[in-house]
Amino acid sequence: MQIPTTSGTGSEAGTRALVTDPASRNKLAVQSRFMLADIAVVDPDLTMTVPRDVTAATGVDALAHCVEAYTSRKAHPSIDLYAIEGARLVGRYLRRAVTDGGDREARAGLSLASLYGGYCLGPVNTTAGHAVAYPLGTRHHVAHGLACAVIFPHTLAFNMPAASTKTITVLHALGLPERNVPAAAFDATYRFCADLGIEMRLSALGVLNDDLGVMADEAHAIRRLLDNNPRDLSRDEIFKMYETAF
Repeated sequence: MQIPTTSGTGSEAGTRALVTDPASRNKLAVQSRFMLADIAVVDPDLTMTVPRDVTAATGVDALAHCVEAYTSRKAHPSIDLYAIEGARLVGRYLRRAVTDGGDREARAGLSLASLYGGYCLGPVNTTAGHAVAYPLGTRHHVAHGLACAVIFPHTLAFNMPAASTKTITVLHALGLPERNVPAAAFDATYRFCADLGIEMRLSALGVLNDDLGVMADEAHAIRRLLDNNPRDLSRDEIFKMYETAF
């Protein structure tokens, strides 16, 4: 039995465990159908006391699961249904839950969004957003949801030329302007995250400028995720994302 107490990872519906190797500072994935929970109890009441900052960051993590699966090269119509509905639920309820943690309807909506994001992870999984976010956690101990939130606008905008129709659908689900312009998509999703109170600057999260290069090397080596990204992402392009986020 698995019982989540945040609305973010959706791991109660997944088949993977992520382990950080302290020597290499890499996140390693272990996957097996035997890790799928026999029973998952998703009770929004258990998330009512989650702090505002954790609510915001984990909510964007759930969003990232949905969006990355939706735009993946391995995207599948049966998973797209969960992915876009998960994004819609985040767009509708995340700000409400951050504003008022006792909003039970909003907490229920986010719990469902997180579960739907978990449904996306097994059959499809994430792509560049998570690959670029991982070194922030393994090297600088930035919480996973926060790392994903910081990176989310950068990879969404980068991928837009290769997945424009789906990206516009995501913007619509979030209630954001539906322009087929990567810079506009970046601005809209950056503001979406920042308005939740999320710190979007790497420099304010303890990341060192001198580490950006090695972080780009590490992220670019995560082929199990990057190979499914809708657009090829080079090491230098990852480095540029880190520089912009810094």
